[in-house]
Amino acid sequence: MSNAEYNKLFMIETVRNDIRKYLEYYGVVYSKYLSADVTEIELRYKLRAVKPVVKSEDKIKAASLDELRDIVSECRKCSLYSTRKNIVFGSGSDKEKLVIVGEAPGADEDESGEPFVGRAGQLLTKMLSAIGIERENVFICNVLKCRPPNNRDPLPDEIVKCSGYLDKQLEFLKPKYILALGRIAAIRLLNTEATMKDLREKIHSYKGIPVIVTYHPSALLRNPNWKYPAWDDLKKLKELLDKANE
Repeated sequence: MSNAEYNKLFMIETVRNDIRKYLEYYGVVYSKYLSADVTEIELRYKLRAVKPVVKSEDKIKAASLDELRDIVSECRKCSLYSTRKNIVFGSGSDKEKLVIVGEAPGADEDESGEPFVGRAGQLLTKMLSAIGIERENVFICNVLKCRPPNNRDPLPDEIVKCSGYLDKQLEFLKPKYILALGRIAAIRLLNTEATMKDLREKIHSYKGIPVIVTYHPSALLRNPNWKYPAWDDLKKLKELLDKANE
């Protein structure tokens, strides 16, 4: 086999593997909307409609947030380390006892190493300000600590491999409340396959910590009509924070 033929076959197999990963992801997240015949389009790869329960792969040995950050900076658990410029560990304060969890870093965050610094981050800052919360008084992080290529959605195996880091962050921070931005963050924290509509209708719990789910700011930029229900979610959060501070 010539080098050209080998390279061609290698590229084909790489594309097939990528397709398998995407099908697996959408099979998990959108399984109830997919027909049984969909997967025959690509390699007869059969999707399994499973509940996206996420568990940490292993226990993270860290004695502090700073030590945890050092561990994350050396992480090679998934392929995202090879394309990242910086890890995006998270930043902020525990003054408000509120942790905000997004999905994954974008291009601006990958460049700076800080969470929510692009357009979505600017909108998040305004959203918090609207309910009297200064951004620097909350801790903001993501499910993934590295940017997925082209800002695609996190894949299930990536979420699992990064899962222990988020759990450990929350263990150290001990927030009174968690705000989950977007369905992927909610899936990770709550182990649920509910729709955003259902997720927004009630207050959930992560290890005894109340969790409020709302739209990711990037989704609000794409669909401004969702800003009204998002405002309702923020008012609900504000009421909880006010009661906690009484």
